[in-house]
Amino acid sequence: MRAWVSALVIVTLIASLALVAVYKSAMSLAHERIRGKSTVISSPYGEIEYSEGGAGVDVLIVHGAGGGFDQGELIAQGVLDDRFHWIAPSRFGYLRSTFNVGATYDDQAHAYTWLLNHLGIEKVAVVAMSAGGPSALLLAVLPPERVSSLTLLSAGVTTVTTEDQAQANQKGKMWVRIFGNDFLYWITTRLFKKQVMELMGADEGVIADLSTEQRDWAERVIDYMNPVSRRFAGAVVDNTFALPGGRIAAIKAPTLIVHAQDDTLQLYDNAVFAAATIPGARLLPFARGGHFVMIVQQATVREAVQNHILDNASTSQTERQ
Repeated sequence: MRAWVSALVIVTLIASLALVAVYKSAMSLAHERIRGKSTVISSPYGEIEYSEGGAGVDVLIVHGAGGGFDQGELIAQGVLDDRFHWIAPSRFGYLRSTFNVGATYDDQAHAYTWLLNHLGIEKVAVVAMSAGGPSALLLAVLPPERVSSLTLLSAGVTTVTTEDQAQANQKGKMWVRIFGNDFLYWITTRLFKKQVMELMGADEGVIADLSTEQRDWAERVIDYMNPVSRRFAGAVVDNTFALPGGRIAAIKAPTLIVHAQDDTLQLYDNAVFAAATIPGARLLPFARGGHFVMIVQQATVREAVQNHILDNASTSQTERQ
């Protein structure tokens, strides 16, 4: 019996050491993936981190919860092509963008303007994903002349008081708890990928129907949230700040709203409210796709987003070669 117990202890120890080694290797790769890939500038709103790429019409990409400039790059890859020059900032509390106590989504919108001034960009198309929606909407409200068009991808817009929203809020709180620890997030996403996708707003049917390519995209979004400890402050912000609600009625920029009716994280009610409140807004609805609609319906979404940006691009905007 003692021999069996000793063997079990040894096997457990070896397995634990192997797990730690795999985890450390994964974290090293995650840190290396973002190291040296972005620029940081100082502003009255704190440090602003961003990356940029491509050439052509200027597009500001605003990432969702758990993201950063690297998630912005993924969004750019998903919806843009080589006719666009994209700028992907990390929002407050994500990676190297600082979060000052008392800052608001309004401040984040002003920080975008500061970044655009730094880059010498007068007017920009804006594409916002999920929790990136509120600050993007306010950018279109506060200095409206700077935004040539606005695209919302599964974006949060307003406070919804329904039972479904209460369940969505619980998912957000669970997400923040997982985000509190690098190892907890890493091991959870390795052992419970299906459940993590459900937390991210996709039901079982959507997950089951993902193609190999679509699943790779979804898993890349999940993996790109590593290391989560450097994004935790931003995730907390996204679950506490007030949404813009009725203020979006002041938006003058042509607006495209892309949303799936079965999204369980950012409910479809957000899209309906935005379409009814923003003057002239156009809603592109999908019956299926959940919060992964950009991935599930990529071809249609990609074409719609590019046409919307190009149709409304300022003729005075300089295309970068």
